[in-house]
Amino acid sequence: MKSDKKMTDAEAEVIPEAEPAIDEIGALQQQLAKSESQKDDLLRTLADYENSRKRAARDLESERKFAHSKLATDLLPALDNLDRAVSAARKAGDNGPLVQGVLATQLQIVDILKRHGITVIESQGQPFDPNMHQAVQMMPAGDQAANTILQVLQQGFMIHDRVLRPASVIIAAG
Repeated sequence: MKSDKKMTDAEAEVIPEAEPAIDEIGALQQQLAKSESQKDDLLRTLADYENSRKRAARDLESERKFAHSKLATDLLPALDNLDRAVSAARKAGDNGPLVQGVLATQLQIVDILKRHGITVIESQGQPFDPNMHQAVQMMPAGDQAANTILQVLQQGFMIHDRVLRPASVIIAAG
């Protein structure tokens, strides 16, 4: 056992050499903490980049999916006019080749729209849905349940899962 006596020369030499090592360890710890912080920043930046890339891909897919919306919206009034022409001809009792040609053209346009994801909203006799229908009038109808669509004034259209144009309808009063 040693008592509290003076350090030997060998012991005294070790201690001054330990001071630079302690300073070096502190510097290395600071560098390690800085590297960890940079790593965290890089991981966060990488995650932000991946999220941006995924969002851009979703936006591009959505843009492609609904690209025909404007064209379809512009075509719908012409389709409505063809529907009115067929209805007027039938009311007048005309069912000749001209009416058949207009009807065939109307069906062809509806088929083309369908191939591009644009479909007619089936409304007649259905319950009123404010997301897909626009009620323009209410009529009493004793045999129909309240808020049932009695008449479709203008067809509504969907493009995939979105309403392109709501159907204008007359509904049964409660």
